[in-house]
Amino acid sequence: MFVRRQLFACAAAAVLFAGTLPALAADDTKVALVPGGPHPYFAAWDQAGKDAAKDFGLGAADYKVPQKWELSQQNELLESLVTQGYNAFLVFPGDPVGSVATANELADTGAPVMALAGCLKDPSKAAFCLGTDTGNSAYLGTKELFKAMGGKKRIAHFTGFLVDPNTQLRIDAVKKAAEEEGGQVVQVIADIDAPEPAEEKINAYLAAHAGEIDGIVTTAWVPAVVASNALRKIGDKRIKMVGIDHDEVVLKAIKDGFVSGTMLQNPYGQGYIGSFAADKLRNGCTVKADAPWKSNALTSHFIDSGTVFVDASGVDNYISAMQGITKTLLASFEKTYLTCK
Repeated sequence: MFVRRQLFACAAAAVLFAGTLPALAADDTKVALVPGGPHPYFAAWDQAGKDAAKDFGLGAADYKVPQKWELSQQNELLESLVTQGYNAFLVFPGDPVGSVATANELADTGAPVMALAGCLKDPSKAAFCLGTDTGNSAYLGTKELFKAMGGKKRIAHFTGFLVDPNTQLRIDAVKKAAEEEGGQVVQVIADIDAPEPAEEKINAYLAAHAGEIDGIVTTAWVPAVVASNALRKIGDKRIKMVGIDHDEVVLKAIKDGFVSGTMLQNPYGQGYIGSFAADKLRNGCTVKADAPWKSNALTSHFIDSGTVFVDASGVDNYISAMQGITKTLLASFEKTYLTCK
């Protein structure tokens, strides 16, 4: 911890000295996009960073991934990136509370810090949180599931890591939507957003209880893939399913009628717009206190990066749907959320 504080202190001193120099140029901005660990959802950040660096003339916008989903590994990576000259950070919190101290230390060096795809617990020095309104997405997806079931009532919910700040929001939203439809969530299986636990628990559950449910909603990437494959193997399209994200397995299952649809998120837009905002904040812009912020259970400074439901009629055009959301958000982002001289 002492070494870590010394590293941040040295970086902060450098920023104070640099404060006597002229305004920074865009090509001095080095953005690090750092998820909590390896996961296919975040892969779109890689291309988003590259595109942002090219389009906005940044020095870098690089995707950096901890080797494991461990908060200590993410913290160590962030420390290392400071010493490598990165001066803006887009971070998926390894823990919504446990990551606050590190985010604050990064911000104390003068680096803009934003929570991406998952929020830090207020108070923190992060500029804002840019991500999917996960509660709303899970709520809308569950509503679509009940439409597909045509009045049947019993569903199972397969979801992500309990350390993910989005997971409890999704559990609560699915329950709320089901209750509004007069339905029942008969099973929640969480902590399975990795192949081995997802395969084991989802397949075991369906082997024993498939006849007891009418539908499945999945609110994390890997459970969506595993459940799609499981329903294909069963071969009975009686059980309806609404998934999440855009894995090819899920998209093909929609085309083939084994899955009713999926709730798309916008990880590309998060990385692209986050990199744009980071550079603006490094070059004199400030965050508007009176912007039309949304609130969730973690923060009062939340920006929805967009979500949309696609079924078989729209699955072939899902990329254009998310590109449209990104373009719309970017067009008004600076005017809506920033004050720039």
